[in-house]
Amino acid sequence: MLSSYRVPSSINYFWNFGVLAGLALVIQLITGIALAMHYTPHIDLAFQSVDHIMRDLPFGWLLRYLHSNGASLFFMVVYTHIFRGIYYGSYANPRLAWTAGVAIYVAMMAVSFLGYVLPWGQMSFWGATVITNFFSIIPVYGRDVVEWIWGGYAITNATLNRFYSLHYFLAFVVAGLAALHLIVLHNYGPNNPLGTNKFMDTVPFYPYFYVKDMVGIVIYLMVYFYFVFFAPEVLGHSDNYIPANPMVTPPSIVPEWYFLPMYAILRSIPHKTAGVLAMGLSICSLFLLPLLTPKIHRSNAAKSPLYAIFFWLFVLDCFLLGVAGSHHVESPWVELGQIATGLYFSYFFVILPMLSRYEAELHRRYLS
Repeated sequence: MLSSYRVPSSINYFWNFGVLAGLALVIQLITGIALAMHYTPHIDLAFQSVDHIMRDLPFGWLLRYLHSNGASLFFMVVYTHIFRGIYYGSYANPRLAWTAGVAIYVAMMAVSFLGYVLPWGQMSFWGATVITNFFSIIPVYGRDVVEWIWGGYAITNATLNRFYSLHYFLAFVVAGLAALHLIVLHNYGPNNPLGTNKFMDTVPFYPYFYVKDMVGIVIYLMVYFYFVFFAPEVLGHSDNYIPANPMVTPPSIVPEWYFLPMYAILRSIPHKTAGVLAMGLSICSLFLLPLLTPKIHRSNAAKSPLYAIFFWLFVLDCFLLGVAGSHHVESPWVELGQIATGLYFSYFFVILPMLSRYEAELHRRYLS
């Protein structure tokens, strides 16, 4: 099968990140199922059950660190995969593959948020309180929706049970979306750095390109095991090792690092409803990307150098959003977040459409 699957000869190591994302998903499913066998979804026992896994279960600490750090590595790989798709114009064709990929990303965000609540530490509880209250912006029925999500008038045992069930269920939804993403991709063929016809100048995946994937897998596992064995807590928050206490609010409620850019966008707008809508639009922008640009299947390598310049400025802008979101709501981080938020939306709704239409006009003139 691998010898009959043909890929463009020009694809580079950035195409490894799709395979790495699949590997990360498999690891998360296996470790998650193993942890679920020992976890107790009850507000009086959840924190103790996690402590039991870490201290009493043979190699339970390894399972826990593989799962928690695996989530962060999963997002690292997926973010790189998304940035590669934007840079090389993979969203242009096939659009269904891009849409399925963004749907995977959204489902991953839901799964990771639900999983972050399960240890029932201080950040778990207060993070759940903040995020679920976003639904209160819904006109008329907002408060009713929040209480429906909670299963009562406050975050209680019913909430934790629901989040545990949804975390388990949505993990397999991610797996299903990943399968759809692969099916569409293999039917239409992958994009390539040159932006040429994907069915021309191809070679068999095996024995030519599987070696590239193996190199990527080895490097990924080296980074992964470094975090697991040498820095298992560096990507987490220390407050989550304090049992949840509804009567004590942490000095600063901060999400995981992979949510910090969206959190910075939320904070940059003082109005609650507008902030939540802006945060949602920041994610929906990825869905809208194929509609905002003309359907020309050409890589940035064959376009104006301005594409690359603005792309790397966009990457820097996302990094600055993450930095701003990690700090307290004070100057200069508030101002930095507001400027970076404006630049973020400008890239999707102003800069990229203008550059794409300019390139489309040049392409039309060339063909005529």
